[in-house]
Amino acid sequence: MLKNTCLFLLIVSFANITLGQSSSTSGTAIDQKSRLQWFRDAKFGMFIHWGVYSQAGGEWNGETNHHEWLQLTAKIPLAEYTEFAKSFNPTKFDADEWVKTAKDAGMEYLVITSKHHDGFAIYDSASSGHDIADVSKFDRDPLKELADACQKHGIRFCVYYSLGRDWEDPDVATGRGDKVGFRSNLIDFPNESEKVFERYFERKVKPQIRELLTGYGPIGILWFDTYELISKEQSVELKALIRELQPECIINERIGHNLGDYKVSEQTIPEDGSYDPWESCITMNGHWAYNKADSNWKSPKSMIESLVDIVSKGGNLLLNVGPTGEGVIPPPSVERLSLIGDWMDVNGEAIKGCDPTPFGEELGRKEKDKNGKQKVVGKLPWRATTKGDKIYIHLFEWPTGELVLPTIDKKIQNAYFLGHPSDSLNVKQSDGRSTITMPASPVKSLVPVICLELAR
Repeated sequence: MLKNTCLFLLIVSFANITLGQSSSTSGTAIDQKSRLQWFRDAKFGMFIHWGVYSQAGGEWNGETNHHEWLQLTAKIPLAEYTEFAKSFNPTKFDADEWVKTAKDAGMEYLVITSKHHDGFAIYDSASSGHDIADVSKFDRDPLKELADACQKHGIRFCVYYSLGRDWEDPDVATGRGDKVGFRSNLIDFPNESEKVFERYFERKVKPQIRELLTGYGPIGILWFDTYELISKEQSVELKALIRELQPECIINERIGHNLGDYKVSEQTIPEDGSYDPWESCITMNGHWAYNKADSNWKSPKSMIESLVDIVSKGGNLLLNVGPTGEGVIPPPSVERLSLIGDWMDVNGEAIKGCDPTPFGEELGRKEKDKNGKQKVVGKLPWRATTKGDKIYIHLFEWPTGELVLPTIDKKIQNAYFLGHPSDSLNVKQSDGRSTITMPASPVKSLVPVICLELAR
């Protein structure tokens, strides 16, 4: 369609996100393509970090910068943490409201922490008493309610599971070399050399994964975290179990040993793009879990720009919220998601189901600085996505006078801003460039999007 420009995304280095899909997945190529298609089309999902730690709101003994790692960072013994868990009683939790918030923001899937590093399951686990049903005052199963609400609103229900860290289990060692035990519960279980991961794997991991895949309907993604010391054989066995119970369930890379279906970039957006499936997971402020002292909220515009940047590079954005211990998504998160949803109502066609940029020039070029380190220079204040015979130009800054784009081989039949289809823009194609005459007054949008309709 475009003059060899899609080749850009096929040959970029993209060191952080390169996948060896053909050798790391089971089933035929057709099966894999089918399994991942909804994920590739969705582009936008909600991450939810929520558990006992949310009850503390980031504060413990006067220190206010704690988060979902509360048990470790505040050095809380397991017995004390379990006692604290008894106060976890999210009476304001409303699964339908959470899912509707995601839906209204234009999100297509939801990933919830079924068990974080503290080993505490936020569902009724038959294989462990360290869960919301057996310890807390809450007598409901939040995962079941969320799964039902997702089914109702057409959202893919997905679960996070901390695989290689569990501070409740005596057999979970972490780290290697000079970092042995650096993320372990050494207060209650100090002898790393005596820990046997296999016992934890058989006693807790496999039974709980089976529970998640058999008790909550279709699971879109099993989003593993921190595979740590799991062996390749165990990762293979775990993947086989998932494929047996739910063949269509996607698995992220953190199952370990390059066996996942897609890569994850945490809190960063890679400089380059990739046709291999990937996802950036990013917070709305400085913490994953609820922290009442954290008011460093990102602006709706910056989060939309992150979404656009990611999609233009072929990825998905998994945007995080951290509900309170009462079960309420903080108002600043809801307000921002609402504004993002307003933008998606108008411009969602330039995000969902889109392919990455046909250009690449807007992403900049790599060169070495005076210290020999690579840097990206020449990044332009716009991004492009594509769908069929349309190219969408997302403007991070309003161009003065004219917007000059790289070569487009096909004739541009029409150009207009999404939301204003009857107001055609003047376009000139010559000398290997496409030039759009911009209106004098900026379009009222956090990120205006120009739609270019090409001749078939």
